[in-house]
Amino acid sequence: MSRQFEDAQLGDMELFVLAADAASFTAAAEHTGMTPSAVSRSVARLEARLGVRLFMRTTRQIRLSDAGRLYLAQCRLTLSQLGEVERQLSRQQAQPAGVVRLSLATGYGRHRVLPLLPRFRQRHPEICLEIQLSNRNVDFAKDRFDLAVRARHQADSSLVARKIEDSELVVVASPGYLARAGEPQSIDDLRGHECIQFVLPRTGRCVDWSFIVDGQDVEVSTRGSITCSEELDGGVHLARHGGGLYQTSRFLVERELLSGELVEVLAPFGGRSRPFSIVYPSARHLHKRARLLAEFLLDNLGPNQGGHMRARV
Repeated sequence: MSRQFEDAQLGDMELFVLAADAASFTAAAEHTGMTPSAVSRSVARLEARLGVRLFMRTTRQIRLSDAGRLYLAQCRLTLSQLGEVERQLSRQQAQPAGVVRLSLATGYGRHRVLPLLPRFRQRHPEICLEIQLSNRNVDFAKDRFDLAVRARHQADSSLVARKIEDSELVVVASPGYLARAGEPQSIDDLRGHECIQFVLPRTGRCVDWSFIVDGQDVEVSTRGSITCSEELDGGVHLARHGGGLYQTSRFLVERELLSGELVEVLAPFGGRSRPFSIVYPSARHLHKRARLLAEFLLDNLGPNQGGHMRARV
């Protein structure tokens, strides 16, 4: 869209209204700290642009022309509307309002983030949340998301990623499966077990399993006849019903481990974790309502990381 107004024109309109109200260039000048000649030139610019006389001038006074009275009414309306919009925006900054669009990795979203969001809404009742649960990478420009929370995100210099927390990984199986297939005692034992596979949507590849062996981080390719994609919870349900071994985040299976539906195995080789991060475009100014949500999640999920995030959002 081409510009209709130059930067100085709204200022010229304001000076015109002041001069019309005071019926004097001198009085308008005193009100603004300008010289009478500067106010006169400002009004002259408007008249030249419009091609009409806004004031009838004599050596002693000015008075509005018919065109000036019509233009004055419209200027008052325009400036009043602009002032009201600015006041509304200022109030929103004081008490943030509006919509925050948030994309969440499915399992992490359900188990870690969604339970917290009602409390965020109680603190900020004027902020509305639009939430998507998906493990696919977000196209911020196309999908108009403000924030995303992901375990793995594509390396992209246009995005900022701030870690929320490290989620511990565990390998689990049902008591029934272990009674049938035996409990693995070493990483090599995985070759003889049914290992439920999870496929990354971005790559289409099965996720390697992560362990610590002799103090070293190790990635292991496992094999299994059952493959899941999209939903991490799918592997948990399969494991609960005897489908095999499954490596996943501890928060996804805490309840089942407590109830005995699942049993942790290979604990001596555990200790690896997966980072979950808040992601947003680096080129975009993060508005206050989105920043408040990011800070809230960090304070409630990653207390040791909160101050660092707030300093850089």
